[in-house]
Amino acid sequence: MDKEKITRSSGNIFADLDLPNPKELDLKAQVAFLISQMINRQNLSQSAAALKLGIAQPDVSRILRGRLDGYSLERLLTFVQGLGSDVELSIKPAKKNAKGRILTKMSA
Repeated sequence: MDKEKITRSSGNIFADLDLPNPKELDLKAQVAFLISQMINRQNLSQSAAALKLGIAQPDVSRILRGRLDGYSLERLLTFVQGLGSDVELSIKPAKKNAKGRILTKMSA
C-alpha cells in the first residue's frame, strides 16, 4: 500500500500554492475576514454595508466571498475605517535572520 505524502504548511496557504505575492494575498484575506466579522457584529445586511462603504452590494458580496482581485490593501483598510475602526500600521526593523515578515495583529 502506498503511503500518502504529507507536506507541512508554511502558515501561508498562498505561499504553499506558489502564488505570486503570497504575503500580500494573506494580509488581504485577513483584512477581508475582519471586514466580514465587523459586518456580522453590526448586524448589517450586504446592502446596508454597501451604503456605509460607498460601494455596490455585489462588491460587498465579492469581498465576503474572498474575491479580492481588484481591491488593494489600502482600499480594504478604508472599508475597515468605514465600518468604524481605526487602522494603525507599525513598521520596524526585521529581527535578525527574518526575511521581512508581515506580522498581523487584528481586532475589531
